Amino acid sequence: MAEYPLKQRFVLDTSLFLSEEIRDDDESFEEAVERLLDTIAAARLDLNISCYMPPSIADELVQILRERGVSEELLGKLDTWVIKKHPDRFEVYIPAEIVYRFIDEMSERVNRGLRVSEKAVRKAEESKRKADGGAKMSEIDKVISDLRDDYRGALRQGVLDSREDFDLLILARELNAGVVTEDTGIISWAADFGLRNLRGRAFPTLLNEYLMALDGPQPKYRDEERI
Repeated sequence: MAEYPLKQRFVLDTSLFLSEEIRDDDESFEEAVERLLDTIAAARLDLNISCYMPPSIADELVQILRERGVSEELLGKLDTWVIKKHPDRFEVYIPAEIVYRFIDEMSERVNRGLRVSEKAVRKAEESKRKADGGAKMSEIDKVISDLRDDYRGALRQGVLDSREDFDLLILARELNAGVVTEDTGIISWAADFGLRNLRGRAFPTLLNEYLMALDGPQPKYRDEERI
């Protein structure tokens, strides 16, 4: 293994593996995921860069990959090169300010959801008045469908909405690791947690740049400068 002063940790989100942005032209989903895992393996062996996942997210990812028909060999690579670790929820402390901000944001989002619902009810009532003896009830069905989409966007987009997301942030804080995700809600909260974060689409390029740097001249470091 080449001696190199770089030593980093990353916590990976499911969205990294599912992003269309990590695929090359004419590359299948499975080929893209396998190439990503091969890059993660090379970074681990050559640069001592470690990639982690909370078990809750790893289980979610495995289920999605199985549903998409990937091979058992690929699942084995995932299990080998991505370290599963439970976050230490009892030892990792979160500033009270972040909790207060989360409460305020959720309160505002509930109000937004109520406004979306009120608007939909008015549209449904208008559609009903226009309907001729109920012949156009499909218009009301469309209003209900739009309500679901708008309500979901008002309440969930850009916010932590699952234990899995929270596990990812807690683990990254515990390990002082960078967060790799395409989820805008996680990106926003990673900044509030004081965590480094990287869009999933940029992660393969980052690792490849590090690996290519091994072939060039290496800077000299004093022992105390090594991480």
